[in-house]
Amino acid sequence: MDLMNKSDYFYNLPEELIAQHPVEPRDASRLMRLDRQTGEVSHHHFRDLTELLRPGDLLVVNDSRVLPARIYGFKEDTGANMEFLLLEQKEQNRWEVMVKPGRRAKVGTRFVFGDGLLRATVLEVLDGGNRLVEFECEENIFTVLDRIGQMPLPPYITEKLQDKERYQTVYSHELGSAAAPTAGLHFTKELMQKLNDMGVKIVPVTLHVGLGTFRPVKEESILDHKMHSEHYHLRQETADLINETKKNGGRVIAVGTTSCRTLESVATFCGEIKEAEGWTNIFIYPSYEFKVLDGLITNFHLPESTLIMLVSAFAGYEHTMNAYKIAVAEKYRFFSFGDAMLIL
Repeated sequence: MDLMNKSDYFYNLPEELIAQHPVEPRDASRLMRLDRQTGEVSHHHFRDLTELLRPGDLLVVNDSRVLPARIYGFKEDTGANMEFLLLEQKEQNRWEVMVKPGRRAKVGTRFVFGDGLLRATVLEVLDGGNRLVEFECEENIFTVLDRIGQMPLPPYITEKLQDKERYQTVYSHELGSAAAPTAGLHFTKELMQKLNDMGVKIVPVTLHVGLGTFRPVKEESILDHKMHSEHYHLRQETADLINETKKNGGRVIAVGTTSCRTLESVATFCGEIKEAEGWTNIFIYPSYEFKVLDGLITNFHLPESTLIMLVSAFAGYEHTMNAYKIAVAEKYRFFSFGDAMLIL
């Protein structure tokens, strides 16, 4: 079985299991523990990490913060409604944006947002239909976005989010993501303190999550899928702690596929874990040999997605698909606001 077909990663998911809102408190979500050696599954809550981890373990979290990047405004000359989704900052106030409806955003067209707090001019139509735009505002653009922007929730979440902070991790720090690193949404400050007190260290990396993370795999052969690029930064202090943990026989556990991709990218590009910054389009699927990871905390991902392929590479294909089957039968909550899985 070569596992190179998209359809190998399909599973049936009843729509009612797609979580539409987060649970309260954050660490009350359920946690499936999957043994990657035996495939054995046990059922817990996220707060039980204090019993499932051990002193000397190192959790690597992604401290990227989601931009409230969806803004609503109107065309300056006609008043026609417009929606922008800011994707990537190219220069100070120049951004690549996704626009709806596209036909209204010709080069030179001007738009107004937030009662005039923010204005935009279309500079260029990019390949694929996105626009390069120049924003004008009196304050810092991030301050303005914080005031007028909405969270760019994934397409499968149809309910409105009451509290914007619930789509941020409690340790989010570096602004720049178009989607949350969702495995980290389950942590509370109290749980992090308890883990720290028992000798589990927590260190950050930064990977700014792009909307490409939701892009479906369209090609039947996964080898034909073009992976999106995302910007990462691994700092020297984090590198030192990872290397020290390895040397002392502790386990390096990535919180989320984004932390995993950062660690494995640096190890692949540099041949070791050290301070590094750059862009990665690493695509991890079965047959990939992990260079850093001893464990992974992750949510339950979409059928046929690159993320379930990554999990299958780490936990083993059959173990992964069986765990997902159990999760459906046990009515775990799926996707961004859903439950989590600890793979060790």
